[in-house]
Amino acid sequence: MAKPAAGSTSLPTTRDELLALHRQARKRRNDAVLGGHEWEHAQAEIARIEVEIARMERAMDPPQV
Repeated sequence: MAKPAAGSTSLPTTRDELLALHRQARKRRNDAVLGGHEWEHAQAEIARIEVEIARMERAMDPPQV
């Protein structure tokens, strides 16, 4: 899986790739200083990934929610 370039807004197109990216972002957030710039950036990325995962799961037949 290719990691999006810094500043890129594109996300992977499969659920498994999104989950892997989500794990990486959670690790970065957990390793960062709470409330610091790196923490905020990782948290925003996590939120963006979770929205995309939810969108994919709602589109599944049957939906996973």
